[in-house]
Amino acid sequence: MTVTLNAQAREAHGKGGARKLRAAGKVPVIVYGHGDQTQSLAVEAHDLQKLLDRISVENTVVTLSLPGGGTADVLIRDLQTHPVKANVIHVDFIQVHANEVIKLQVPVRLLGTPVGVRDEDGVLDQEVHDLDIECLPGDIPESAEVDVSGLHVGESVRVRDITLPGVHVLTDPDQTIATVHQPKVHAEAEADGAAATAPEVVRGGKSEES
Repeated sequence: MTVTLNAQAREAHGKGGARKLRAAGKVPVIVYGHGDQTQSLAVEAHDLQKLLDRISVENTVVTLSLPGGGTADVLIRDLQTHPVKANVIHVDFIQVHANEVIKLQVPVRLLGTPVGVRDEDGVLDQEVHDLDIECLPGDIPESAEVDVSGLHVGESVRVRDITLPGVHVLTDPDQTIATVHQPKVHAEAEADGAAATAPEVVRGGKSEES
């Protein structure tokens, strides 16, 4: 996915300057990166919100149109929101380059309905929702897709089972991503049934009546 956002020059700085920008419907932003000059800019709040509504914030490269011409490929590194209104009030962008490996997170997306859920009354439990990865900007996946359709009750899929071309996964390979569990109510019922049918064990010697 290719997305763009127009950035404008920002002349006023400090808290007072930021308040003026927000009052004018703009959001102050910072663009920084390894070996790149840090730039203080601004973007239209409306355009920014439209962008955020349609991308995965953690792993989408945004092409930022810079004032005076030129562009910069960036990732969103930090979003600050208003504590009450919840609107974005500041953004930190980190500049990325085509030949520079970067670290980021991608969401895990489960595909299919497990056999254990469909035919065995099991319950699917997803334990990992994001993976830590490193790769070149051109290899960033939109998500890590995991097919769970073949899982029976008691079976699971781990991080090591995921294949992402051109990507080095940093998350522990033994970490469980998703498991199909037996429903708790069924497990308790089976335990109660086993207890009810178990033979009584008499401990100690014979009773006086014996």
